[in-house]
Amino acid sequence: MANAPVPVKQSVAPSSASPDIWRSLRTEMDRLFDTFTGRFGMTPMFSPRFDTTFAVPSPAVDITENEAAFTLTAEVPGMTDKEVQVSLSGDTLMITGEKRQEREEKNENRYLAERSYGSFQRSFVLPDSVDPEKVAASFANGVLSVTLPKVAKAATKKIEVKAAA
Repeated sequence: MANAPVPVKQSVAPSSASPDIWRSLRTEMDRLFDTFTGRFGMTPMFSPRFDTTFAVPSPAVDITENEAAFTLTAEVPGMTDKEVQVSLSGDTLMITGEKRQEREEKNENRYLAERSYGSFQRSFVLPDSVDPEKVAASFANGVLSVTLPKVAKAATKKIEVKAAA
């Protein structure tokens, strides 16, 4: 009997076509929690963090040109002129902004403190025809306007070509 073969029961691997009900339930629940918490700018329920980083989208920018200048117009709704910066380094124009919000609520049974922040950055390489000394920016009603004057063109001088002797 010592030499008798021992039957080995082989398990059948689950087919990949059959769904794993617990995994799909977990995935769906994670998606629902992410959708719920993200929609309201809240931190996820089980996160130990108390501050939230929210995405500030890069501003939509329109660039127009006329004889005298280029004009760059950026929409930054909900921001103030103190939250937006414009800088020029060499031939690169940089627009940056940062939005910070804080909210605090006190009630007899609860205390809520939320902080959220976000930033954006856009850069543009300027053509050689822009006069960097005369660049100006203004801000009104959530719209940033940057005027990029062109360098004054020198009058074209015709040079006479003489025949060589």
